[in-house]
Amino acid sequence: MTLPPLLTVEDLSASYGAVRALDRVSLTVPERGLSAVLGANGAGKTTLLRTLTGLHRASSGRVLLAGEDITRLPTEQVITRGLAHVPEGGGVVVELTVEENLRLGALWRADRRDRTTLDEVMDLFPPLAERRAKAAATLSGGERQMLAIGRALMARPRVLLLDEPSLGLAPLITRRILDLLRDLRDRAGLTVVLVEQNAAGALSVTDHGHVLHRGSVVAEGPSAELLADDRTRHAYLGF
Repeated sequence: MTLPPLLTVEDLSASYGAVRALDRVSLTVPERGLSAVLGANGAGKTTLLRTLTGLHRASSGRVLLAGEDITRLPTEQVITRGLAHVPEGGGVVVELTVEENLRLGALWRADRRDRTTLDEVMDLFPPLAERRAKAAATLSGGERQMLAIGRALMARPRVLLLDEPSLGLAPLITRRILDLLRDLRDRAGLTVVLVEQNAAGALSVTDHGHVLHRGSVVAEGPSAELLADDRTRHAYLGF
């Protein structure tokens, strides 16, 4: 059974001054979907995520979450509606402890004192539970990425947006992070949008892929079909 779209992007455009970074991008992500957004540096992937969450303003087009237009909402309201964003590099606060970083993720929740999600995140990431009182500066690269994802989960999102979660990580750690995203979808029913330059890895764990080039969608389809499409892979994905 095909589930209805949870996230819908309609003709979304965004610019930096005279430079158009997104050019009428349209895509849909179904509830419990695991979708990849792929492309080379400068393709518009990061701008897309920033525009979805209100960190960068759209010049035209719409973003719908469960049918509600969230295009012009402030970022904090986008978060409370159920969209969480893990930026490139994770952005953890290295001076704070693991637990303090996680609690930041619940900042916009009305029930932010509720320990349920904190305990769930600790169960999901045993290395974080073992280091909950340690400064984030003491964590490895893979553990910091876990912390960034865990902090986003503290907001209890409906859709999790991740920007290059494999950046700078060893291949084995990258594989664990990508497998974790599929596990989150399967176990928790989370909808995930994954921006990646590691196209082969992303397509191996996602259901659907969207390929950006110079701010436009140039290819999309089931991940297995994109992975098998030599022309698309060679022209836009570099493998």
